Amino acid sequence: MASDELMDGGATRGGDWREFPLAAGERAAYEIVRTIYAGTTKFQHVEIAETRAYGLALFLDGAPQSAVADEFVYHESLVHPALLAHPNPKRVLIAGGGEGATLREVLRHPSVERATMVDIDGELVDLVRRFMQPMHAGALDDERADVVIGDAHAHLRDHDDLYDVIVIDLTDPSDDGPIAPLYTEGFFRLAASRLDDGGILVTQAYSFALNNFGWYARIARTLGRVFPIVRPYRAEVPFFKDSWGLCTASFVRDPAALPELAIDAILQARGVTDLRSYDGLSHVSMFALPKYVRAALLAR
Repeated sequence: MASDELMDGGATRGGDWREFPLAAGERAAYEIVRTIYAGTTKFQHVEIAETRAYGLALFLDGAPQSAVADEFVYHESLVHPALLAHPNPKRVLIAGGGEGATLREVLRHPSVERATMVDIDGELVDLVRRFMQPMHAGALDDERADVVIGDAHAHLRDHDDLYDVIVIDLTDPSDDGPIAPLYTEGFFRLAASRLDDGGILVTQAYSFALNNFGWYARIARTLGRVFPIVRPYRAEVPFFKDSWGLCTASFVRDPAALPELAIDAILQARGVTDLRSYDGLSHVSMFALPKYVRAALLAR
């Protein structure tokens, strides 16, 4: 660690706020009750804190990543539409996902034999394992999990393993910095080459907000240059103060074509029955996008 501070006993800091930008002209803030850990890894500043409104939460470089009060909304929405669209997902790759919650949701599916999680920040993974057990719920140490500390792009480039599902749970897109290459057509083509026959990819796709969905449309269009079936969708994540974009892509699989009753039946058959947000009805609603968004996705 370049620098770190473990708060002894967690000093109470009433009125201590973390503020971050949403879009041009908009900001949001969280009241911090207790800072559990704050420090800088090789890659980013990490803060693990108890917030007044959302409980235990993770912030990276000042931006909110997830909170125990509602992380299930994001992680269930990210993982299950893609895994349910595949009839028998056995091998899954997770790019990013340092909190371990994406891995947790993947491992709910009994057909999964190996889930490989590749995160570049090993120090973060260690901190999450230590301080955020409610988030990963032991998934990081599951016998079916292969936690790899490394760059997801390099891992895909240097290994020719094939996957039934690839889940991209990286930090928010940007044209600058180390994250920039991971939202490009080149990266999506590389990922596509690592999908087995009948495979499907899903990625977080940034904000879905009315005045801030430029990246969402851009990611969907970029995927559309690689895959014939691209299905943008969204989830309402209160901690993000935003509606959040996600997107599946495949050569053959179409989650949006699965009706409510089919989703519920597959969940029941797989024994994935204790979800708190996702089911057949929510599945259908997530893929029903407003007219203005559909128009933006079609624009070139």
